[in-house]
Amino acid sequence: MSADDGAAAGPTGGWSTHGRRVRYTSPWMALELLDVATPDGRRYEHHVARLPASSSALVLDEHDRVLLMWKYRVVTDRWGHELPGGMVDPGEAPAAAAARECAEETGWCPVGESEQLLSLEPLPGQVVAPCEVHLWHGARPSGAPIDPEETGEVLWVPLDDVLGLVTKGALAGAATLAGLTTLLARRAAGV
Repeated sequence: MSADDGAAAGPTGGWSTHGRRVRYTSPWMALELLDVATPDGRRYEHHVARLPASSSALVLDEHDRVLLMWKYRVVTDRWGHELPGGMVDPGEAPAAAAARECAEETGWCPVGESEQLLSLEPLPGQVVAPCEVHLWHGARPSGAPIDPEETGEVLWVPLDDVLGLVTKGALAGAATLAGLTTLLARRAAGV
């Protein structure tokens, strides 16, 4: 079956949800147990983490460089290059969130209209975490970064160097990796 054929057992692929229990909730995540039945009839509690929507800014300058941060993440105990981004506030448009986060984290404010480059769910088997990446061509300095927990070393990296960062495993986060590889693929295809 190809991806365009649709689910063999209808719109839910034969799965059914019979209930939901929230086990923990905070502004940053909710943990739930879903009472589900599989297509073959087995029934069990499926663990789900729900995260707020997030949005990232992929900003290119006039020299075809991309704005990245080099930062440490305590959760993964790793350093890596990341696109600026973060949670979308209630009532905020994802592009506006990406621009706001970019200015807060890097001191650079994207200019002009953005293009939604992609939307993704990085771990759809157990985590609901809608992510978007928005593309801008240009930014202006907006002052020093204001979020001390989210700042890192701010770098303008030549787009030609990004594939090397991908192959070295030097990019951190699904949105960063997906956004940059999507941009590289579009460039290679002449889009």
